[in-house]
Amino acid sequence: MNWRSLSVAVLCFSFFGQAKAQVPTKIQEGKYELVWSDEFDYVGLPDSTKWGYDLGGHGWGNNELEYYTDRAKNARVEAGKLIIEAHKEDYENRNYTSTRLITKGKGDWKYGRFEFRVRLPEGRGTWPAIWMLPTDWEYGGWPASGEIDILEHVGYASDEVHGTVHTEAYNHGEGTQKGGSLFMADNATGFHEYVIEWDEEKIVWFIDGRKYFQFKNEHKTYKEWPFDKRFHLLLNIAIGGGWGGKKGVDDSIFPLRMEVDYVRVYAKASELQ
Repeated sequence: MNWRSLSVAVLCFSFFGQAKAQVPTKIQEGKYELVWSDEFDYVGLPDSTKWGYDLGGHGWGNNELEYYTDRAKNARVEAGKLIIEAHKEDYENRNYTSTRLITKGKGDWKYGRFEFRVRLPEGRGTWPAIWMLPTDWEYGGWPASGEIDILEHVGYASDEVHGTVHTEAYNHGEGTQKGGSLFMADNATGFHEYVIEWDEEKIVWFIDGRKYFQFKNEHKTYKEWPFDKRFHLLLNIAIGGGWGGKKGVDDSIFPLRMEVDYVRVYAKASELQ
């Protein structure tokens, strides 16, 4: 979730005026099989067999303002949903708290279909994200080993959602990052399904079944395509930062939450045989 302007977003469609009803992304029967999921059909802390935590308040390379904790106040499961909740409070020399959940060591994948049904927070200064980082960093540190941003949203642009990749050749430091954006009228008032499909040839982004971005393997070097290694998931709400805090933070919005109805990971059936 490193800062970027997304100035090279390549596709953008309008969702204004869409009904709240969901349009599920279709899975071709027999193509994928479910290999990992959390339906959040329990109460308490996130399932420790599936989720871990990144902890701390050192800015995370983005000048973020929050301290990530493992407290139930910041991450819990209730009423069939995962709740990630950010608070305005003094904690460990920071003025905000939140949570950054990770699946590293508990869920690591090369290729697959990744589904999330999510309701986003809103408010200036928020930066929620669902994204992926390399588990083994075999090509080196960021951005050489890659980053896949499945979903990013910044509160001062409340009607827009972004999907992006970062590699050594394509990243915000060079102004060459690759991504797409989708305008949505109700991402904070309703749930939407966010999906990527990732294989050896491409990564494709969908929202509610609508494809809005595709990143293709150019078959050059790892600098363009480091996405042939294992990656894991991260779910978080950042506060402030180089992108999320570009227009400041509205302290009147706290507490605020991101709600996740489910997380599902599928593998191609042909790869499981």
